[in-house]
Amino acid sequence: MVASSSDRTYDVAIVGGGHNALVAAAYLARAGRSVVVLERLEHLGGAAVSERPWEGVDARLSRYSYLVSLLPERIVRDLGLGIRLLRRRYSSYTPDPADPARGVLIDNADAAATADSFARVTGSAREAERYAGFTERLAPVARLVFPSMTEPLLRRSDLRARLGDDRLWSELVEQPLGGLLRASLSTDLVRGIALTDGLIGTFAAADEPDLRQNRCFLYHVIGGGTGDWDVPVGGMGEVSAALTRAARSAGAELRSGSEVVAISPDGEVRLGDDSAVHARLVLSGVGPALLADLLSAGGADAVSGAEAPRPEGAQLKVNMLLRRLPRLRDTGVAPEAAFAGTFHVNETLSQLDTAHRVAAGGGIPDPLPAEIYCHSLTDPSILGPELRRSGAQTLTLFGLQVPHRLVAGRDRDAARSELLAAAQRSLDAVLAEPIADCVLETPDGTPCVEARTTADLERDLGMVGGDIFHGALSWPWAGDDEPLDSPAERWGVATAHPTVLLCGSGARRGGAVSGLGGHNAAMAALELLAR
Repeated sequence: MVASSSDRTYDVAIVGGGHNALVAAAYLARAGRSVVVLERLEHLGGAAVSERPWEGVDARLSRYSYLVSLLPERIVRDLGLGIRLLRRRYSSYTPDPADPARGVLIDNADAAATADSFARVTGSAREAERYAGFTERLAPVARLVFPSMTEPLLRRSDLRARLGDDRLWSELVEQPLGGLLRASLSTDLVRGIALTDGLIGTFAAADEPDLRQNRCFLYHVIGGGTGDWDVPVGGMGEVSAALTRAARSAGAELRSGSEVVAISPDGEVRLGDDSAVHARLVLSGVGPALLADLLSAGGADAVSGAEAPRPEGAQLKVNMLLRRLPRLRDTGVAPEAAFAGTFHVNETLSQLDTAHRVAAGGGIPDPLPAEIYCHSLTDPSILGPELRRSGAQTLTLFGLQVPHRLVAGRDRDAARSELLAAAQRSLDAVLAEPIADCVLETPDGTPCVEARTTADLERDLGMVGGDIFHGALSWPWAGDDEPLDSPAERWGVATAHPTVLLCGSGARRGGAVSGLGGHNAAMAALELLAR
C-alpha cells in the first residue's frame, strides 16, 4: 500500500474499488484530474471479479456478479477497454414444474422451434405469439430509456411523452407488474418467465404496491437497448482488469488494502491505519447505508435517504463445477441447449408469489425458485484445457425470494447449508438425476460447490444486508418536481453534502455491472471541479 501524503490534496478521493469506482477514476484521470481510489480488500473490482474457488482445480469463475447487460458501448469505447461480450443463442429453458418431462425452450435463432416448444407445453402456439408480442411491446422502452442512462436525468413527463404509449407507461411504471403480465400472457409458467426479471436480488411479489419489482424489471429489459444479457469472455474479472488498466494508465492512484473508517464533507477521508487522505470531492463507491455510517463516524449528517429502511438483499448464489451436464427429464431438449441460456427452476408466477409469502413469514421456500447459467458453454476459456477436454462445465445457480432476514443473526455456516440443500432439492425436482451425481471433486475429494448468502456478501464485500444493488432501485429519471439545480442532482449522484457524490450501485441509475454510477459521478465531478 502506498503511504498517504498529508500535504497533498487530490481533486477526487474515491471510497471503494469496485467496477464503478474504477470507471469514475479512469474518466477523471483521463480528464487530467488527480484521483485516488481507496479499497479495503487486497484486490480491486469489488463483486466483479474472477476467482478460483477450489484448490487444485483450473476453473476461473465469475464468483459474484456474472452477466453484463447495462454496460454502455460508450464507456467501453471511451475508456478503450477492449473487452469481449458474447451473446447467448438461447434465451431460456423452463421445465414445467407440473411435468418436468416437457419445457419451454426460447431459441433466439429459431422462431419455429420456439413456437413448437410453447405449443408442446401450453397446448397452443398462441402463447408463443403473446410472449413475442409482449417482448416487442417493451422494445421501444429499451430504445428510449437506455441511451438516456449516460446523459443528465430526463424528467418523468418528458420520457412518458417521448414513449408515446400512455397505456404501456401506466402498466409498467404506475401499476404493479403482475397486472401487465396477466394481461399480456395467459399461462402461469410463461408469466413466471417474465416475472423473474423483476425479482433478481429483489424481494417482492408480482403485485407489490411499492412497485420495486417494476423497477427491477425495467432495468433488466432496457439493457443495451435490447434487454440482452451477455457473457464477458474470460469471466467478470476481465472487465475489472480492463478498467483497472484504464484507470492506472490514465494516472489514477489505486490503493488496495486501504480501509476507510470515516468521511468528512470537508474532504478528509480517514483510514484504518490512522492516516488520512484529503480531496476536493469524495465519491462513494460503497452503498448509501455504509456511506451514512462513514459520514456519521466523520461527524457529519448522513446522506439523503439514510433514514430509509436498511438495504435487504434477496438472493442465494451457488457456484458449481460439473463433470458433465445433468440429464433432463425432457428428452426432446439437449442439455447443451437448455443450460446455454437461463434455466428456470420452479419459477411460475404462482410459485414465485408463494415463495414470497413463505419467506415473508420467516420460512425457506420449498420449492426454492432459482435460475441456472452455464457460462462455460458460451465461454469455454474460463476452464483449463484439461477440464475442457473432459467435458466439464460450470453451473451458476441464483436463488430468488431469499431475503436477508432468513440468515441475519444466524450461524452463517448453518444458514448457508440449509439454503444450499433447499436449492439442490428444487433443482433435482426438474432433472433426471441428482445434481450431486454430476459435481466434480477437487483432488482431496471435496465437491466443487460453493454457496454465497446475503450474509456472506455483507461480510466479504461490505454490502449492507447483502443487497447487490446497495438499496432499492430507483426509476432512472427525475420526478417532474425534483430539483435538478446542481451537477450532482442532474446526474443522479447527489447526497446531502455537495462535496460527497454517489458513484456506485446506489446512485440513481446504479445496479448491475454497468459502470453507469461511475460514469455519471465522474461527469458531475468534472462539472463541479471546473467551477
